[in-house]
Amino acid sequence: MYRHEYTFAYPPDLLVLESGQKLGPITVVYETYGALNADKSNIILVEHALTGDSHIARHSEHDSRKGWWEQMLGPGLPLDPEKYFIICANVLGGCQGTTGPSSINPATGRPYGMRFPVITIRDMVRVQKKLLEHMGIEHVMAVIGGSMGGMQALEWAVLYPDFIDGIFPIATPGKLYPQAIGFNYIMRRTIMLDPKWNNGDYYETGEQPALGLGIARMLGMMTYQSDESMKRKFSRMIGRGRERFDIKHLKDPTIKFDVETYLDYQGEKLVRRFDANSYIYLSRAMDLFDLSMGYESMEEALSRIICKVKIMGISSDILFPKHQQLELIKKMRGLGIDATYVELTSIYGHDSFLIEYEKLKPIVQRFLMSLKNGKRKKLFSFL
Repeated sequence: MYRHEYTFAYPPDLLVLESGQKLGPITVVYETYGALNADKSNIILVEHALTGDSHIARHSEHDSRKGWWEQMLGPGLPLDPEKYFIICANVLGGCQGTTGPSSINPATGRPYGMRFPVITIRDMVRVQKKLLEHMGIEHVMAVIGGSMGGMQALEWAVLYPDFIDGIFPIATPGKLYPQAIGFNYIMRRTIMLDPKWNNGDYYETGEQPALGLGIARMLGMMTYQSDESMKRKFSRMIGRGRERFDIKHLKDPTIKFDVETYLDYQGEKLVRRFDANSYIYLSRAMDLFDLSMGYESMEEALSRIICKVKIMGISSDILFPKHQQLELIKKMRGLGIDATYVELTSIYGHDSFLIEYEKLKPIVQRFLMSLKNGKRKKLFSFL
């Protein structure tokens, strides 16, 4: 078994969430790769994105399921299990084993559905901290993640500054801006308007709101790409690239551009593996993300960071444009934090960190080597 479980927060010792609501018991499902070294200095925590999970890569030739960062984890790769002990946990609120809306509410004996409490990125990180304490881990070398995973990496550095040597957030802001919140709102509304959603109580029918979730995923996929990548991939072709749309096709109202066929496929694919209520809760957690929440300002929150920070922006990202990462870097460096920016030049948009492996590999490797070779420090230089 590659998947492990840890359950905590048994009544009456429930976890108090950021909202003030209480939750428990909480089960965390996680996977590990590699082994701890003697002084436990080789630990890397990898954080997954919105619809990801703990399965970063296959564990062996007997593991049939491909991971979401397969090209980054393995012998000789940046996340090398022969050098590092790598941990990835399914997030709170998800649907891959960690407690979420589809879990059974012990008070009712039925799935929580929309009775599940509101959660935040900070709540996800606090749950993972409990897991690491259970594992006897008092310090980690690095926290790495893209998109929602990057938000968790940033939150780790602010919430537990002494716990980490370095973080590597990819394609993520310090807070969500209105355009991204708007995209997420449309996706949630699409799910909720599906009659089968039934106010979140669809589990007993065994049939989730597939139409709504599928369309939500279609919109999400559009924000993860760029005009250039879509143009190169699909152009105005139909029939999976067999011919170009022409006037002769006007007589067939059912004919689809290849981009439409692709979006249908992506929607159907997600419906088969993801829970609609989790999509609602996790996208809302992203909307609520703001490192400065609970602090007087963003600067006060960031001033807590003492670890090394490498932030990656993506040149063609329309979901979290690179100026959002540059804004964060400017604030950090103004506070004397050892923070640097690197840009992934790519046509593939937000999803580039899941595509441009050959460009990403040396950047991640250099960052991890810098943590092994250097000490944490404040720069005390100002932009």
